[in-house]
Amino acid sequence: MQHKPVLLNEISNYLKPEPKSLLIDGTVGLGGHAATLLPRVLPGGRLLGIDRDAANLKRARERLSGFDSAVVLVHDSYANVRTHAYAHGFTHVDAILLDLGFSSVHVDDPGRGFSFQNDGPLDMRYDQSQPLTAGEIVNTWSEDELARIFRQYGEEVNARPFAHSIVRSRAQTPFTSTIQLAELIAGIKRQHGKTHPATKVFQALRIAVNDEFGELERALPECVNLLKPGGRLAIISFHSLEDRIIKQFFKSTPALKVVTKRPLSATREERLENPRARSAKLRVAEKVSPSSQPL
Repeated sequence: MQHKPVLLNEISNYLKPEPKSLLIDGTVGLGGHAATLLPRVLPGGRLLGIDRDAANLKRARERLSGFDSAVVLVHDSYANVRTHAYAHGFTHVDAILLDLGFSSVHVDDPGRGFSFQNDGPLDMRYDQSQPLTAGEIVNTWSEDELARIFRQYGEEVNARPFAHSIVRSRAQTPFTSTIQLAELIAGIKRQHGKTHPATKVFQALRIAVNDEFGELERALPECVNLLKPGGRLAIISFHSLEDRIIKQFFKSTPALKVVTKRPLSATREERLENPRARSAKLRVAEKVSPSSQPL
């Protein structure tokens, strides 16, 4: 399946890119959003794109090659956005975009280990240079630690039974593949409806491997600091736990004015064309000038 960036029209409408604007795409991925925004900031504008996945970044570089010096691409986590923004002259920026979803490229490649639809290694790393993998978590973390992440990151009601069975099973045979883990979970909990019993466990492992919530919490204040007054921060999330972090941060930060009182969702037409957009939620906030901040 070809990866399609979600909520393109909404992003363009709310970020309002204009010539000479400075933009940061902290999760540039394959460059879909960036390719739409860049023509609107020319002439004179620039975009800084950051991504943890070196393979995706290579494809983004190819896709955006026609924009030459207007694009700076960096292989790193968006949690380190301030370092790279300062290094490349992206201070007092007009807009910052974060798309927190993982791409269909990750799901479609069995070698990345994000999905149990096809057998692959228990990997799940966005940045394959980091040491921690899903396999290490499953095979070495304690039952309590496994139960905690299944419950906290996956909102899995069977967190403890799943963790207990994993620890007991790995004592005989370590886990090496996605299908091996998915089959164990399916043997404990029967499938009801279309959702596989291992779905939430795989979500929890992916979040833990990539420290997704920690990355988001570290990045949010850095993004606000980089925006100029009137600059906007747009964040697309794909499940309630991320959305809750964003909502609470927007509401509790005096330097921000919430633009979207409720999260925006994809139109019916987009959901039909791109099923990935069904769970996408967009929140946008604007940085206010110091003189207009509430006392």
